Amino acid sequence: MYLFIFSMLLVVFQYVNSKRILESYEEKIVKKEAHRVRDGVKFTDSISDMRDEISKLSEFSVMNTESALSYFEEKGYSVSELIPFIKDQLYELNLVKGDEHPLIPFPALNGGKMMIDQIRVLNHKWIITNFTDGKYWGEMFLSYELSEDKKLTFKVEKSFLYPFN
Repeated sequence: MYLFIFSMLLVVFQYVNSKRILESYEEKIVKKEAHRVRDGVKFTDSISDMRDEISKLSEFSVMNTESALSYFEEKGYSVSELIPFIKDQLYELNLVKGDEHPLIPFPALNGGKMMIDQIRVLNHKWIITNFTDGKYWGEMFLSYELSEDKKLTFKVEKSFLYPFN
């Protein structure tokens, strides 16, 4: 009889303990699910914001300007080959011997040479670049023309050097 009572107490104790553990796990699951849903909404918003930002940044790009693409195609150029060619031509101007860059209208102020750093081809006529001598930097707005024999000519329309600190 004592054995029966002892085993009943043991079963009741295990039942209560198991129930408490199960409720604790269920509570943790509910909290994790709530966090997952909240984080999912947050990540969805972040992804949406990033897509909007990418869309804004790619607005002024030759690859997203239909009229510029059709202009090049009508002339018989492959845009996927032409854009790197234009950029390479500008970067090659960095290698020209001498103290000054042929396009950048500002002399280097720290003893080096001003060089084109980044290039964005806006459309079939315009380019934006930034340039630096390692310490000072500025930006240029260029127009360009591609002749029938694939010779590029660049013209500086506007440029500026950022103020010194």
